[in-house]
Amino acid sequence: MMKNVYVKNLVLLIIMMLFSSFHDSLEKDFVGVTKNQETTELNTEGLYYAEFFDYIFRGHFENIQMTLENMEFLSIFEQYLKAFGKQCPGALPSDKVEIMEDICVRERVTTNGYGVETNRVCLEWKTVGTRIFARPELYGAFLTVRDIQNSEALKTTVDIMTDPNVMGNTVDMAHKAKGLASDMALIFSLNSCGSPSIRRLEDNLRLFALKRPAIQMKERSKYEKMKTSGGPKGNQNFERLMDDLVVDQAKTWAFNRYIPKSISNVKKYLDTKGMPRELVANYRYNGFKSNSVGTVRITLDNGIPNCIFFLDFPKNCKSPNASIVTSYANGEYSN
Repeated sequence: MMKNVYVKNLVLLIIMMLFSSFHDSLEKDFVGVTKNQETTELNTEGLYYAEFFDYIFRGHFENIQMTLENMEFLSIFEQYLKAFGKQCPGALPSDKVEIMEDICVRERVTTNGYGVETNRVCLEWKTVGTRIFARPELYGAFLTVRDIQNSEALKTTVDIMTDPNVMGNTVDMAHKAKGLASDMALIFSLNSCGSPSIRRLEDNLRLFALKRPAIQMKERSKYEKMKTSGGPKGNQNFERLMDDLVVDQAKTWAFNRYIPKSISNVKKYLDTKGMPRELVANYRYNGFKSNSVGTVRITLDNGIPNCIFFLDFPKNCKSPNASIVTSYANGEYSN
């Protein structure tokens, strides 16, 4: 547990520096939604992790790039459990279990000759209840994933500390954390706590965490269909598309503020099939220096936007909003 807590708190500390606002499984073989209930739908419109949640809900695990060893997955799982426990307490079963967390009760602080703190290490941890509750089978799956990541804690720590792009990836973690917080504030407004869609999502989330076969819907995700069919034909309003994508990204920015409709000097590069493979443009934002100019680059695969890069961290691929990309693929940005 010590290693796991160290890694978890290391990542949380990095994120908080960027924006301060932010055993044994208890599993049961329970399936809350029957396999033939194809009319059930999960509303993911506007969610930062819309594509991920839709793939989990439909049981199309093969489309999910995230693995159980990925700390991002553990964060999504944990925040979902806490959000449901806080916002949907009446939908929990009578055998609900309390979510526990580790807190530091004794630490060692090192300072230099000027009294400035140079290091802080926790010497003693204590497990306490959060007064937030969860379904026992779902919480058990979460603990299983946490144990898996605990066994890889040392390797994860080394990977973080030796990453040559550590600053850019750290900022990206902050963006994702802010996006996830926004999702958790929205998802139970889009889908009621006791709805069949939420139960199917939770059942498949548990099965994914335990590496078990999914409760799979026949209907493919609109996000999967979009990637298969490719980008739209004909002239497209790339200026409007890039503006919408940057506006969405800017919601998670910690410091700078994007100036809407400031996209300019759009350059389009085509692949051998005549499909756009890269878009580059300037935009304006308010930061430490008012009204500055930035550069954004968007790469496309099969004519579909798949990565957004900003000049300050040109190696960090940021995922474009899946709903906006789907609208683009459906021709809603045609001139």
